[in-house]
Amino acid sequence: MRALKCLRPAWAGILIATALAVAPASAQTNVKFTLDFKFEGPSAPFLVPLDKGYYKAEGLNVTIDTAAGSLEPINRVASGTYDMGFGDINSLIKFRDANPGTPIKAVFMVYNRPPFSIVGRKSRGITKPKDLEGKKLGAPAPDGAYAQWPIFVQANGIDASKVTIENVGFPVREPMLAAGQVDAITGFSFSSFINLKDRGVPVDDIVVLLMADYGVNLYGNAIIVNPKFAAEHPDAVKAFLRAFVKGLKETVKTPATAVDSVIKRNDVAKKEIELERLNMAIRDNIVTPEVKAHGYGSIDKARFEKAIEQIGLTYKFKAAAPKADEVFDASFLPSAAERKF
Repeated sequence: MRALKCLRPAWAGILIATALAVAPASAQTNVKFTLDFKFEGPSAPFLVPLDKGYYKAEGLNVTIDTAAGSLEPINRVASGTYDMGFGDINSLIKFRDANPGTPIKAVFMVYNRPPFSIVGRKSRGITKPKDLEGKKLGAPAPDGAYAQWPIFVQANGIDASKVTIENVGFPVREPMLAAGQVDAITGFSFSSFINLKDRGVPVDDIVVLLMADYGVNLYGNAIIVNPKFAAEHPDAVKAFLRAFVKGLKETVKTPATAVDSVIKRNDVAKKEIELERLNMAIRDNIVTPEVKAHGYGSIDKARFEKAIEQIGLTYKFKAAAPKADEVFDASFLPSAAERKF
């Protein structure tokens, strides 16, 4: 009996060790993420890691929701309703200035070159920026491209008093241009161009004035994070970015496969249309010479601070204009080797 009693502690230890071995190392961290718009081609890099299990492998339980424009994610993440999101970094700069008590930051640059555009029609007399004078411009108030209108105006010597701005909803923006109710619209190049083409507007009648080609020297959409979430879960933020980079690389390598992650979530989407939209985003906004040289996700500080100066030309900062490090936190980025193009 005494021998059996002596064995009991040993057996108990083995059982406890076995239980620990099969138990998960830690519970998955929930991450509520907001996109900037609908499930369209350019959202593929966020959705591929969800479908491939990359977020889960990093110990994350990620949910991804759509939004109604690239300004909405900023409000969602700032309020804490969402932990992370995808929004316009230029609007983020203005938001931080107007709300100094909410030091929300960007942690990964996705659109190294912004898709902000003025999209018009040759048949409506639009071929260059100055042609907008005397015309009607359809612009959704929460549109990230419209937010850069004052910079575009100044950079191209446009007399803004001669342009009629009509506040239109996102769903009717392209239909109104197609019907001739407005002469041009603000929007993301890959969204408005593809939508107009899909509505039967002849390609040779569509004019895309990419703001980046007309003096608007800004970065575009970035992954942003709630400051409280970042402070409490820094490893989760890093894990999210590691998984995202994997999905981004796969999307760039095989967009025709990656876009399936979008189609399965959007009942009205057509694969050929969303694939063209995704390829435009990859070509014009994601894979730029800067990204090829320095990898995905980072920023060039000198370029970024010049962009802040340009924002300051049309926006009066309440406080001093921010420095790059105050807006963009590079400490969460995956290693340079992981981010290499």
